[in-house]
Amino acid sequence: MSDSLSPHGPRIIAVANQKGGVGKTTTTINLGAALVEQGCRVLLVDLDPQGNASTGLGVEPDDREFTTYDLLLGDVDLAEIILTTGIERLNIIPATVDLSSADLELMSNEKRSYLLHDALRQPAMNGLHYDYILIDCPPSLNILTVNAMVAAHSVLVPLQSEFFALEGLSQLIITIREVRQSANPGLRIEGVVLTMYDSRNNLSQQVEADARENLGDMVFETVIPRNVRVSEAPSYAMPVLEFDTASKGAQAYRSLARELMSKNEAVAA
Repeated sequence: MSDSLSPHGPRIIAVANQKGGVGKTTTTINLGAALVEQGCRVLLVDLDPQGNASTGLGVEPDDREFTTYDLLLGDVDLAEIILTTGIERLNIIPATVDLSSADLELMSNEKRSYLLHDALRQPAMNGLHYDYILIDCPPSLNILTVNAMVAAHSVLVPLQSEFFALEGLSQLIITIREVRQSANPGLRIEGVVLTMYDSRNNLSQQVEADARENLGDMVFETVIPRNVRVSEAPSYAMPVLEFDTASKGAQAYRSLARELMSKNEAVAA
């Protein structure tokens, strides 16, 4: 894979928020599926020991012989780690709870913050021709999340439309700034996407107004609605775009994919 400064390699995006339950994994899965609909080849890297992105794409625990743990700490061929999904051109490196022990093992490694960066730039990636690599981060600012930020070109932040939503964002932005200063000068914030948005709810409208006032163009125009079909889709091990292609949730993720691609084309121009 090309170096991060090259315009020809895949765009690597870490999907991160240290707060749980904000729609991080849901956004990773459905954004990936929406990018595929736009003609892209996408790799999802499940960096959360809960492995919800893997489950949400139909990868059974018994099929996860090799995982992101092996990607970081093992010596396993990429061909054995990358799995296909039920969606053509959407692949995944799955995770299991074994990843939770990686924190301790990484701490003794002098290159601990660069392991994912190096793994995603190994020569074997060259022939896979991915357009996007989406990293589903754990809901914490631990060494795994730092690895994702060091490896990524940008960070996409799902922000739940609820009270106190913006309060936790400051620590995440501080962490991004620290990674930029110490290990990845090119890292930027891809954008903040409002999730679980209910247009009938005054609180959602207030959170949106506050986010746009404080963060400006950093907030995507697209908002992801609170939609029962989005919530149901993971139990059927598929993205909402496959589960109910006409639903408001599916339409919103398609809009988000188009907006993200448009932003990246503008940056590259």
